[in-house]
Amino acid sequence: MPQGDKSSYTAKQKRKAEHIEEGYEKRGTPKKEAERRAWATVNKDDGGGKKSGSGRGRKSDHPASSRGGRAHKSGSAEQRSAAARKGWETRRRNGNA
Repeated sequence: MPQGDKSSYTAKQKRKAEHIEEGYEKRGTPKKEAERRAWATVNKDDGGGKKSGSGRGRKSDHPASSRGGRAHKSGSAEQRSAAARKGWETRRRNGNA
């Protein structure tokens, strides 16, 4: 299989790469770079191309998409604590606590 051949990817992986690529292009990334990043993300999430069929491969747990673009811990301890207090106050005020 020549380098860059996408025949071993499932239809779902191809759709996923297309969707990711569109997101990068929307943010101003050049087409070729967006495509490269999209396939890199699919490979990271799913471990490369998979042939479809019963019992082949393993389920994808989507590690890149679960982060949602955030770092592991966003903000300092004081900022997280302040955000938690603010959320608590809002829930108490709205009667959701």
